[in-house]
Amino acid sequence: MIGRSSGGLPIPTKCETSSLTMNTDRRTFLATAATLGAAAAASAATGGSSHTPPKLVHHVFFWLKNPDSKEDLAKLLAGIRGLAAIETVRGIHVGVPASTEKREVVDNSFSASEILYFDDVAGQDAYQVHPLHQKFVTECSHLWSKVIVYDAISV
Repeated sequence: MIGRSSGGLPIPTKCETSSLTMNTDRRTFLATAATLGAAAAASAATGGSSHTPPKLVHHVFFWLKNPDSKEDLAKLLAGIRGLAAIETVRGIHVGVPASTEKREVVDNSFSASEILYFDDVAGQDAYQVHPLHQKFVTECSHLWSKVIVYDAISV
């Protein structure tokens, strides 16, 4: 302190004034950071964007006739990836069994899977008759021994 005001209150030095400003700036920063963090958490809880996610999920599991054939798997995966070019497909996930914990409820006996996302049933219907899907079935069906499909719609 350098001195006192006429009212007897202490007058802060330049260093103390900087400290008061820094504390105020720090509080502002922390309040802003907390607000931004809450906004990010809210965004993540709602899917991270304001658009509506696709409503229909088409999940297909494939079992290869020759499950040990890396060549057959590569052909199948390439064929599946080509389905992303169909206009009504909003998203695609192509995968193989994950090395997760072995549990009674986990079936990892399949060779490959695809998840396709559609806006609605009409989009999935258009996909089924699309020439690229028909070409995929024609060119790849000889590779698999079994296919199971699960379609689900958002509720």
